[in-house]
Amino acid sequence: MDGELGDFLRSRRARISPEDVGLNSYGRRRVPGLRREEVAQLAGVSVDYYIRLEQGRGPSVSDAVLDAIARVLRLDGTEHAYLRTVARPKARKEARPSVRRVRPGLRLLLDMFDRAPAFVLGRRMDVLAWNALGDALSGFSGMPAAERNMPRQAFLAPGARELYPDWPAVAAETVAHLRLDAGLHPDDKELAALVGELSLKSEDFRRLWADHQVKAKTYGVKRMAHPVVGALTLPYETLAVPGEPDLSLVVYTPEPGSETAERIALLASWAADGSTPEPHA
Repeated sequence: MDGELGDFLRSRRARISPEDVGLNSYGRRRVPGLRREEVAQLAGVSVDYYIRLEQGRGPSVSDAVLDAIARVLRLDGTEHAYLRTVARPKARKEARPSVRRVRPGLRLLLDMFDRAPAFVLGRRMDVLAWNALGDALSGFSGMPAAERNMPRQAFLAPGARELYPDWPAVAAETVAHLRLDAGLHPDDKELAALVGELSLKSEDFRRLWADHQVKAKTYGVKRMAHPVVGALTLPYETLAVPGEPDLSLVVYTPEPGSETAERIALLASWAADGSTPEPHA
């Protein structure tokens, strides 16, 4: 992901006008947002220093400078952490293999969620394990292993836009989370291949990737139009897995007593006895 720091800083500059930070706008601007000279001035560094930083030619940059740039560019907490990561990448080493197997204890934990669909995500948002209800909801077991990947499902799977009524938001959040992963693992060849594949096959992915948004998907609400049980409103929590920094546990938590909870219970019954409910009208 060479050039990521410069691309990220330029994208953040572009979304802030001089008036936003108390500067007068003067002269014709070829691009939207703040000029590099203005960012340098507001951050208290020399223009040459900032230009070299944005071009990836600068020396090791201090926390104080990155904090000042984050303040000028109005970065949120996730963006600020991402800036620190891409500005000071770890010494280039052979990338460690990503986790492919889920330890037995975590699989047992998944199966204990008998009323909540749950699954485990690995690097690149690969789906590595799931419980019976998670499978009934998303059909992971029926997919080829290569397709058990949330970005591929969002952008390449037939019917994804019909499955998610809020598809534009789901797509944007997926790309923002994938870019966060890319910043943490700049030498991940499989991730680079995934980004290349999605960029080639999906114009929407290409556009969103170029926006350089970064966002951690720690919790939220996802709406689904399930082909069997109909409309579902699914709050979710994403939990870190102790001892496995590349893994996260995603659990959908439908509101007790809600219509969604009743429909999830129908899916649970289906998963338990192998029967298939009539498709939702």
